[in-house]
Amino acid sequence: MGIIGDSLNKAAANVFTRPIPKSAGAQVRFLVKREKGSTRAVAQRLGVSQRTVERYLTGQIKKPRPELAERLVAEVRKDWQPRVRERAKKQAATSTGIVIETRARFGFTAAPGTTDDARIRLVTQALPPEYASRLFEAQAAGAGEQSLRQIAAEGLQEIYFRDRGRRAEGLSVEFTDIDYIELNY
Repeated sequence: MGIIGDSLNKAAANVFTRPIPKSAGAQVRFLVKREKGSTRAVAQRLGVSQRTVERYLTGQIKKPRPELAERLVAEVRKDWQPRVRERAKKQAATSTGIVIETRARFGFTAAPGTTDDARIRLVTQALPPEYASRLFEAQAAGAGEQSLRQIAAEGLQEIYFRDRGRRAEGLSVEFTDIDYIELNY
């Protein structure tokens, strides 16, 4: 996943109403429950043996290696509170929109006589629900980083740079060299 896809996942994690389980055993139990009791499926998700998953369930192993602990937390976050996550996405896609904060290089294609040199800008902008909806749909369809970046660039172009059509008619924005990006909904 790219930087925008990761930011969308992080934004989804910010809407959780309860924290994820803390201990490795509780996390493994949660994953086994989500996989309908299949320790084999959990082992495949984590990249460990089925016996290792069973040892976490029985309490024989309590502290995972650091890389396994990271994978465990990531897998739990993917499945944690799906209804809360979907409700927040639906609200963002229909009424509240999404806030994008980024520091990136923006280049322009504009009318002759204007400055179109790319430069680093810090932009914080609320995008309307239609752009949030497009981002969520593209992510759900498995779109690549470039597609997500294009949708975000179109939103920033229309709302931030063109001011909803009130200025800079014909301006086309390129969204490159992302230093960081944070999304909230």
